[in-house]
Amino acid sequence: MSAPPHLSPSAAEWFDGVLEEFDLEPHHIRLLTLAAEAWDRGVQAREALKEHGMTYLDRFGAPHARPEIAIERDCRIAFARLVRELALDVSEPAEVRPPSLPGNSSLRSED
Repeated sequence: MSAPPHLSPSAAEWFDGVLEEFDLEPHHIRLLTLAAEAWDRGVQAREALKEHGMTYLDRFGAPHARPEIAIERDCRIAFARLVRELALDVSEPAEVRPPSLPGNSSLRSED
């Protein structure tokens, strides 16, 4: 198995590297494909932002954030979640959850 042909060269290289490093089941390969596609889409959004800027002016001259900002953000989140779901990290993080903030009693369990 190798990377799907529609992936960018860098995403395809990452995809193939993961396949070499890990023994993945078919459903994991689908998640890996989605992660690589999310990465590519995020790169496309960043390139559009570099070319067009972060904002555009509407017909009244008011500035608005370009849609590519949300696309890039959503792709980053999707990529991070998919990689986490695949458990590609070699070791577990030191803490599973960050500690609660002082004074935030609504989040603490009551004993």
